[in-house]
Amino acid sequence: MIVKTLPPSSRPIQENSPGGTDRPDELYVTEVVPENGTQDLVVRSPRLLATQNVTTIAEPETRYDPEEIKAYYQNKPLQVLRRIFAVLGPTLSFAFGLWWDGRRGIVVKNDRRRANQLRELLTQLGPAYIKIGQALSTRPDLVPPVFLEELTRLQDQLPPFANELAYQFIKEELGAPPEEVYAELSPHPIAAASLGQVYKGKLKTGEEVAVKVQRPDLRERITIDLYILRHLAAWVQRKVKRVRSDLVGILDELGDRIFEEMDYIHEGENAERFFQLYGHIKDIYVPKIYWEYTNRRVLTMEWINGIKLTQTEEIRAQGIDARYLIEVGVQCSLRQLLEHGFFHADPHPGNLLAMPDGKLAYLDFGMMSEIKPPQRYGLIEAIVHVVNRDFEGLAKDYVKLDFLSPETDLTPIIPAFSRVFADAQGASVAELNIKSITDELSALMYEYPFRVPPYYALIIRSLVTLEGIAIYIDPNFKVLSEAYPYVSKRLLTDPAPQLRASLQDLLFKDGRFRWNRLENLLRNARNSQDYDLNLVLNQGIDFLASERGAFIRDKLVDESVNGLDALSKNVLHNFTYLLRERVGLTAVNETPAATVEQQQTLEHIKRILNILRETRGFDPGQLAPQVAQLLVNPGVQRLGQQVASRFTQKAVAKLIRQLLAS
Repeated sequence: MIVKTLPPSSRPIQENSPGGTDRPDELYVTEVVPENGTQDLVVRSPRLLATQNVTTIAEPETRYDPEEIKAYYQNKPLQVLRRIFAVLGPTLSFAFGLWWDGRRGIVVKNDRRRANQLRELLTQLGPAYIKIGQALSTRPDLVPPVFLEELTRLQDQLPPFANELAYQFIKEELGAPPEEVYAELSPHPIAAASLGQVYKGKLKTGEEVAVKVQRPDLRERITIDLYILRHLAAWVQRKVKRVRSDLVGILDELGDRIFEEMDYIHEGENAERFFQLYGHIKDIYVPKIYWEYTNRRVLTMEWINGIKLTQTEEIRAQGIDARYLIEVGVQCSLRQLLEHGFFHADPHPGNLLAMPDGKLAYLDFGMMSEIKPPQRYGLIEAIVHVVNRDFEGLAKDYVKLDFLSPETDLTPIIPAFSRVFADAQGASVAELNIKSITDELSALMYEYPFRVPPYYALIIRSLVTLEGIAIYIDPNFKVLSEAYPYVSKRLLTDPAPQLRASLQDLLFKDGRFRWNRLENLLRNARNSQDYDLNLVLNQGIDFLASERGAFIRDKLVDESVNGLDALSKNVLHNFTYLLRERVGLTAVNETPAATVEQQQTLEHIKRILNILRETRGFDPGQLAPQVAQLLVNPGVQRLGQQVASRFTQKAVAKLIRQLLAS
């Protein structure tokens, strides 16, 4: 037998918990592995290691493996047939109703009554089907918009199972009966969902905790359903040409996620990773996991006294600003989706609580997902193309993001995007509503050959749910308006080549510099919590001085020369006017003032300087050393030389033209 230790958790050790430390590294996780290499037992309690004789107990498979499931159920045909008949009755009844509606000329995909029946059917069929329904609620390429909207309301509330079974699980998982593990445990579960139920408890050391216990026979019930549905998905994929997506792949993705949710050790690790990445954000709170009392089917975490964000009256009564907490949630979500990529995929009202001290607490880390860097940058690029109304660029973004295959004909899709955003032509992106946009895009994706990647489906679910909570609290709340400062900050500060290219697309059109866009970016970015003006200036100068910044550098030099030219013309014009007035001469052959275009450039530069002066981090007292530091920057010196050279060339050329003309 081999005993090995897995890496400890990232959360710092705390000294006030049982045994002296909350997480003794040397005893954090121990696997007992027989010499044949198969895992038999995972022990997470140093208390149990000290007091129990460890014996090899068969541990169920914790990863979803469709081939192993197939091999298992091929030898149990009677069990499979019983489950098929149990599912087939209500399913055929529903299918017959759809067929009969079609015969009577009813457009089924627009029938809200049938959509409601489908939601009720999935709830009746059990946990696997509830999870499938929740997954389908984010798949506009598979489900018509009316059904999509109904499935988003799918609840997984189920009757609780018996306390005796829950207590038996606690004993099996933690090695002692509940009364020895906990000082108190609520007599009945306070919540029951598709995968488990939750009790309120108290540790021997006095901490209040939430104890989540998994449903009995859950793994067997879910695996048999996944086995049957995978066969069905393969058959539909072969026979129904309308289906363009990889149904088997989608089901396997769902299987992976459900198996992760069934492993409470994995959920605890998700919580700690979430804490590490986002726990530092102002007014975000992540509950602590008590590893000594956690195993695969029992999770013990810190109890959070809080109020659901949708209970606005109760929140207001405690003097908490619910709208501010939504702003905090939006900022946290942006960092999840666009910065680190590890995000909470189920932020429904029950998982977001307003705490008495005014913080926003996140709960339930079973359903998490991850977005890779290319996809994160691709999403920001898509936002820029929407801002620019560049729908050809947006269509190409959808190819890069794997929504469309490279060989797809984009000709009909580009005007379709234009129609989706037609109502917003006069509005800024910040004024748009995520729900309305996603509804329009869902209809478009159902009509054209889109295939929705799983990560995007979960992003939309996350954002739409968050926006729904926000609008419930404040009907005028605009999630994109709150998000735009962060996106602006990223465009100005992120050195990634993709975002530098997006910045170039945003600031230039037909070779012309758009000062108003730069003003908007700077004005929005200064509202971002972690916006650093010095960082922007330093990174901007480094980028402009590099080879990648050549295009923007040349254009900015031209604009700077125009600005200086306008300034010099205005100064000379005013000087000569005053001089002639003093000596009594008329304004004949007076030096012309700057052109309208040059004057506008000068006004833009003035406004930008005002924005910078009003930005957090701007300190007049530090201006002199900052300027001195900038002047010795080689990039600034090169830029200065270019501006001076270009300005001198322009002045000399103008002088020669005037001499020749005279």
